[in-house]
Amino acid sequence: MRLLYTFLSLLLLPFLSLAQSKQAPAFRIVPLGVKGGIDESNLSAYMVAAKGTNNYICLDAGTVHFGIEKAVKNHAFNVSGDKVLKQYIKGYFISHAHLDHISGLIINSPEDSVKNIYGLQSTLETIKKDYFTWESWANFANEGEKPALKKYTYKPLEPGIETNIDNTNLQVKAFPLSHSNLTSTAFLVKSDDAYLLYLGDTGADETEKSDKLQSLWQAIAPLIKSKQLRAIIIEVSFPNEQPDKTLFGHFTPNWLMKEMQALAKVAGDLQGFNVIITHVKPPEASIKKIKEQLKANNPLGLKLTYPQQGKAIEF
Repeated sequence: MRLLYTFLSLLLLPFLSLAQSKQAPAFRIVPLGVKGGIDESNLSAYMVAAKGTNNYICLDAGTVHFGIEKAVKNHAFNVSGDKVLKQYIKGYFISHAHLDHISGLIINSPEDSVKNIYGLQSTLETIKKDYFTWESWANFANEGEKPALKKYTYKPLEPGIETNIDNTNLQVKAFPLSHSNLTSTAFLVKSDDAYLLYLGDTGADETEKSDKLQSLWQAIAPLIKSKQLRAIIIEVSFPNEQPDKTLFGHFTPNWLMKEMQALAKVAGDLQGFNVIITHVKPPEASIKKIKEQLKANNPLGLKLTYPQQGKAIEF
């Protein structure tokens, strides 16, 4: 009997090891917008929650209402869009104040509920001075032109300092990025011992004449080695044919893979690591070319995901 037990244990060992090594999802992501460019109905915005909760943060907010309605239609949520906006989204994290990353927040502000807007101080200052003013819209925030309606509260993030997020069990740490002539942001989201990294618009260190990405790779390398980082959400805006001088702080497939190789030098093997591709810019022919070029040049064996608006994914 003992011999039979030993034989069965040896026979099942590979399958048991595989089951133990497969991580249960830690994050639920609902993309409200996945593109860059001229399609105002599908611009960068990603709702993220700890798996099993409805306490979401929204990483950028280019498209909000249309994305929520599409998510409801796709059964990503089983409640009304109004409830998702007012009750599920607990705060906004804005990587930078370009309109394609914040216009949904601005337009939806009259119908929204009380919550926080998180970002680097420079990003919040732009929102305060250029958007939530009584000439351009209305001041729904707690600072700036009077009267301040105080629906939103600005919450500046200090780079590299982990911050507890109100009304969630998430923590977020901000890292500055270079995006042409302004500072963008990467947000490292933590849920228990699992992490998710979201990068706002940025380009390769070489084209940006920067070391911001190298600093970020050094910071997250231990999390990749320990298998705590579940995925990286990062942009690829243009196909390889786009000249470097007209990238304006964005990635092509070739530049992304060069940066992933730089990450691999400090983090080790990236075979099968999850990379979610965002901010692809129309026309559709360019988006198709981006996907083909990434597939043709993936020497590290990354697992590439192309999120779809309104369709939930888990990592």
